[in-house]
Amino acid sequence: MRKGFALALTAALLASCSGGHQQAAGGASGVGKVDGALLTTGGDGSDWAMTGFNYSEQRFSPLTQVNDGNVGQLGVAWYADMPDARGQEATPIVIDGKLFVTGPWSKVFAFDAATGKQLWTYDPKVDPQKGVQACCDVVNRGVAAWKGRLYLGTLDGRLIALDAATGKEDWSVQTTDKAKPYTITGAPRVVKDMVLIGNGGAEFGVRGYVTAYDAATGAKKWRFYTVPNPTGAKDGEASDAAMAKVAPTWSANGQWKQSGGGGTVWDSIVYDPELDQLYLGVGNGSPWNHGLRSEGKGDNLFLSSIVALKPETGEYLWHYQETPAESWDFTATQPINLATLKIDGKDRKVLMQAPKNGFFYVIDRTDGKLINAGQYIPGVNWATGYDLKTGRPIENPAARFYKTGKPFLALPSAIAAHNWQPMSFNPKAGLAYIPAQIVAAGYMAGNAPLDQAKPIGFNVGENMDALMYPRDAATIKAATAGATGLLVAWDPVANKPRWTVKYPTPWNGGTMTTAGNLVFQGTSLGEFRAYAADTGKQLFAYPVGTGVMAGAATYMVDGTQYVAVLAGRGGALPLSLGYAYGKGAEVPNHPRLVVFKLGGKEKLPATTAPDSAPVPLPVATGTPEQIAQGRALFGRYCQVCHGASAAGGGGVLPNLQRSGALGSADGWKSILIDGALKDQGMVSFARVLTPDQAQLIRYYVIDEAHWAQKNLNTDGAAPVAPAR
Repeated sequence: MRKGFALALTAALLASCSGGHQQAAGGASGVGKVDGALLTTGGDGSDWAMTGFNYSEQRFSPLTQVNDGNVGQLGVAWYADMPDARGQEATPIVIDGKLFVTGPWSKVFAFDAATGKQLWTYDPKVDPQKGVQACCDVVNRGVAAWKGRLYLGTLDGRLIALDAATGKEDWSVQTTDKAKPYTITGAPRVVKDMVLIGNGGAEFGVRGYVTAYDAATGAKKWRFYTVPNPTGAKDGEASDAAMAKVAPTWSANGQWKQSGGGGTVWDSIVYDPELDQLYLGVGNGSPWNHGLRSEGKGDNLFLSSIVALKPETGEYLWHYQETPAESWDFTATQPINLATLKIDGKDRKVLMQAPKNGFFYVIDRTDGKLINAGQYIPGVNWATGYDLKTGRPIENPAARFYKTGKPFLALPSAIAAHNWQPMSFNPKAGLAYIPAQIVAAGYMAGNAPLDQAKPIGFNVGENMDALMYPRDAATIKAATAGATGLLVAWDPVANKPRWTVKYPTPWNGGTMTTAGNLVFQGTSLGEFRAYAADTGKQLFAYPVGTGVMAGAATYMVDGTQYVAVLAGRGGALPLSLGYAYGKGAEVPNHPRLVVFKLGGKEKLPATTAPDSAPVPLPVATGTPEQIAQGRALFGRYCQVCHGASAAGGGGVLPNLQRSGALGSADGWKSILIDGALKDQGMVSFARVLTPDQAQLIRYYVIDEAHWAQKNLNTDGAAPVAPAR
């Protein structure tokens, strides 16, 4: 026994020292070794076995081979071009020298993590027409690994188990009602042989929930709804007791009775092995407008809340609501980091989150009590701060636009002070690294009947014209200059920033940090950077040829440390921001996985900028009344994918001001009404638009394009006679 133990110990030590291919007890290797023990500790850093590294989701690696003294020597070890030029949001996971990453349309790719050799691919064959129900691009944020399997959530609501060795499907379960506009974009989590998955769709009208499935078979274990049943009935689920308590925080009437209320858990699901608790980050209301959703009444729990559950049963434990009576798409779905901090001389087990609303929260995770809430971007104007006794925000009354009847220019906006891009926490430096941004937007109630729910398009209960730009070049120039990004190193104990890096554009990448005193982040203008974790000094920058949104991962194979990041643009901001996206829209969109190591010599191929050749425009023929009607319809149905004021799609989807279809009324109708491009994701809008209304949108886009060429110096050629 002693001899066998000694041999096993020696083998384990040798594997640990080699920096890769170590085996777990019992001889398991590869994804077969991934269990609760590995995900609790994260191991020695050789693997990056889950999207947030380990259950604390700090995205902190103990590796130090690459450090603040030599990071400037990083070069490309290998790269792989990805097939779909849509949003690339996944963090790779790496186990025993194999790298697994997802791309748009929920596709999965497996590579040799040292050489880049592709091992297998998996395509769940999502119907392209599902894209119209994805609020923020057809993205996916990664897979979970557990005991030989990978778990994938698909855009059309399936949870799929794959054999990690082959990519073959083991089982699949439909987690959503296919008749409703649910989507899945987040990475599953695995806890105690259960796979946990949430969903999205609150912009369109759904009721949020999280479900636990047996990891081996896909059998449902429990479900927790995050908002009450609009019918008032019990669901027969783990959430029933909690829903009975929170139902009085919703009105007896309001649009939530039809929409479902929202509260989707589309990203952050975090397990706490120290306290054996599960934390859900709950999303926005459906519709956004609290005045319509709940008659302006009640806090509407559990919207914009952190909710703690018992993982085995889904039983409710506690909650903290960050934004009561949510009305601005201020979700609490952003990444959550767990840590133990010394506050006022005492060790406190906390969770930390920088959600959309601009405040950084430090919450006692034993009971959900608020410890700190500080503004992490300047200029937040919906609230001035938080009352730490009550845990409630000190609101600006003007922010409740549905009460004042006046427009409210909010900072932050629905685009967020911090969106989905991963935040990280370095326990050595004691700092959280927030990929923050400054993007304002207007909110306005009214414009019935367009604020009523429709079967296609955002159903947010607001005048979407408020998100469009006025025809004033100076205002658009100011909006573009004001839309910027920040990397904020936040001290959660002092409740203030330690250092900040400013970026000229928003929508920069997620962060990853290491014991080598480093923070890694990509930029929207096409660089992958490293900063000193303690001071913020820039130490490394590499042009990857395309914008970066995703968070990086780092790992070891055969004694060499690698850093991997998925590059490529997309997501909510590029699609919807329009003119103010500025230089971000000029960056090529060439999706690729890029992997670095010290002394890497591989060269990335050159990328080309988007086509900027002048486009002949049809003569503007719409009357002022037709153009105004078309503008309202465009704002209601089109701008979230093709940009505010028809100004873009961010180089991800077509810029309609440059569309060849503008010149033909019949061609325009064939796309918007007849569904000629449905197989490319552009579905027919015949359920919400008449052919005449489709032409009103065309008149508006033509007129807007002429104005932009004349006043904003956008590319264009002399007008041509319109085809009839």
